[in-house]
Amino acid sequence: MSDISKSQRPSRRQFLAGAAAVGAGAVSSSAANAASPDPLITEVQDWASGLGDGVDATPYGLPIEYEADVVRRNVEWLTADTISSINFTPIHALDGTITPQGCAFERHHSGAIELRKKDYRLMINGLVDRPLVFTYADLERFPRENRVYFCECAANSGMEWAGAQLNGAQFTHGMIHNMEYSGVPLRTLLEEAGVNPAGKWIYVEGADASSNGRSIPLEKAMNDVLVAFKANGEALRKEHGYPVRLVVPGWEGNMWIKWLRRVEVTEGPIESREETSKYTDTLADGVSRKWTWEMDAKSVVTSPSPQSPITHGKGPLVVSGLAWSGRGAITGVDVSRDGGKTWEEARLAAAGTDKALTRFYLDIKWDGSEMLLQSRARDASGYVQPTKAQLREVRGLNSIYHNNAIQTWWVKASGEAENVEVS
Repeated sequence: MSDISKSQRPSRRQFLAGAAAVGAGAVSSSAANAASPDPLITEVQDWASGLGDGVDATPYGLPIEYEADVVRRNVEWLTADTISSINFTPIHALDGTITPQGCAFERHHSGAIELRKKDYRLMINGLVDRPLVFTYADLERFPRENRVYFCECAANSGMEWAGAQLNGAQFTHGMIHNMEYSGVPLRTLLEEAGVNPAGKWIYVEGADASSNGRSIPLEKAMNDVLVAFKANGEALRKEHGYPVRLVVPGWEGNMWIKWLRRVEVTEGPIESREETSKYTDTLADGVSRKWTWEMDAKSVVTSPSPQSPITHGKGPLVVSGLAWSGRGAITGVDVSRDGGKTWEEARLAAAGTDKALTRFYLDIKWDGSEMLLQSRARDASGYVQPTKAQLREVRGLNSIYHNNAIQTWWVKASGEAENVEVS
């Protein structure tokens, strides 16, 4: 704590005045205009001249029209059809860590299905003492938990392996969301069925036409996996697996089976399509890494970035971003303004929590010069986010999965930003 007395500390007015003196452009002109009448203050405006909407105008609250651009976006050329495709969370326009369901990215293999609660069934079978079938109402009667976790597609940032590709944090890193899930621990249901000692794995399967399924070690299933039916306090959205999905904390999103219909206890992995021909990492020599479930520590500056340029000119600037790790909590984030030559420790908005997004800030005074903005995350395991060169040295260029390399934004003197590669 500084020993500066209260009377010596600069006021908010002095701070802004100082910023105006340092910078030109928007900050100084705004400060100068404050001395003359502002019609938005001195004149009665339309919104204060009549009545607004009543309490039932929108029974389910929606964003105001002025935020209509804060939406998920698809990249049309990525896939032949949106039925089996992905869209991206607008992380550049959000703050905090919780992702609104309406903004959270989607990934479908055969489209989002409509499944009513009354038609929902979850079967536990295989190497169990008592094969069981649960209805939605059955699940609601079990003791439940509330947990905040991130869900990240294994292909998030995948197009950046070969170099800078897409111009926006939404597109380079937006295959991620972070929500509070409510549900029943999977171990509770497995214990209800009674797991045979020969059972070492489970196979989980969805109810959609793709029958998307993955093998999961029983140890993980009995640890922190949730059978979830709420997100951020409300029912899951259709596109996120309504009425029930699996939550596999810290592991790639393809394992978070939506419209969960079956959990089979097995002796070994099933070797499904999604864990053989897909979701494996092919190295430079053609050999593929297998069972790369955990999402390594990663971060990205969300503002300023290509979709969130600096518009206020020189002066105070908040550099903001997100960090996460599938191996535990984020313990620190460093930010570089010169492409990794020097680093400054960012301020975490709150202490990192296990397998959840962490918001970081770096409060600086921008002098209008170009920046090569990067962020570098550290997690509780001691892991440090690598550069692209470091990652390529180990993994080559063949993979599209698990790219957690440091991202670079070239912030120009104009305040605009561009995706570039600084390895």
